[in-house]
Amino acid sequence: MRFSLGLPTDRVDRPDEFLTAAAVAEVTWAAEKAGFDAVAVTDHPFPQDKWLARGGHQALDPMVALSFAAARSERIRLLTNVFVLPYRNPFLTARAVASLDVLSGGRVILGAAVGYLRSEFAALGVDYEDRGERTDRALELMKKAWAGDSVTVTAPPHVVQEHTMRPQPVQRPHPPIWFGGNSKRAIERTVRYGNGWMPIPQSANAVKLTRTPAIESIDDLAGRVELLRETADAAGRADPIDVCFVPFGLAMTDSPDPGEYEAVGEQIDAYSKAGVTWLSVPMRAARRDELLSAIEDFGTNVIGPAKRR
Repeated sequence: MRFSLGLPTDRVDRPDEFLTAAAVAEVTWAAEKAGFDAVAVTDHPFPQDKWLARGGHQALDPMVALSFAAARSERIRLLTNVFVLPYRNPFLTARAVASLDVLSGGRVILGAAVGYLRSEFAALGVDYEDRGERTDRALELMKKAWAGDSVTVTAPPHVVQEHTMRPQPVQRPHPPIWFGGNSKRAIERTVRYGNGWMPIPQSANAVKLTRTPAIESIDDLAGRVELLRETADAAGRADPIDVCFVPFGLAMTDSPDPGEYEAVGEQIDAYSKAGVTWLSVPMRAARRDELLSAIEDFGTNVIGPAKRR
């Protein structure tokens, strides 16, 4: 099992504690020392007040935040969890991802999704209804750009006549691409384009908002992983596909007590048996020193024993 730590880049309520260059660097370095395999950031460029009032969150720009994390770390991977592809021009996204991969020495994992907030699509001036198709197209175009060869595309809206993007990403043929979402379509997109799948714990009550199927138990999760395997087999894929999951009870906006973090350690075998290869751990605290202490404790009590098995 590998572990990703969610950086507190949503904490606009405590900017002096968490939204400074020093804070991002210090939390990233603590995660690296504690044995985490990645740090992760979320993506919401311009969320609606109504959604924020219902539990939504802000976020620093993912690539900017991860560049600060990269500059003050050595081995830890840099994960977007998740980056909404249809919000942006695919070639600008390809350039940003390649730049971060080059400057970090090949540590990027692009966790992507199609998005679900109509209000944010509208605010950014991009269409909501065809977001799935534009996501697929973006992936195809980004992979062409990352190859480092001259690119020509004749199909609008991206008409390209012999353009080349350099430098290429350090990771070849490109950084790993993981997809978020619990739906069959997200699984199919993972199998077709990606290297990993990022389902989320999801109550039945929240399905209408997020527009992705419920996953309310480890048994539910295991069933969706089995669907992933069946879909991969049907497509003729034999290479392994990572599965990254946020443990039940550790929703990003909660402030779990230490016992809930310890419970993650007790459930690692169950998650592994269900097919999970990464656990994405959001950690909350009122102050940075408390967060750093919690990270150290998690490394000692959960990550260390898990990796010695």
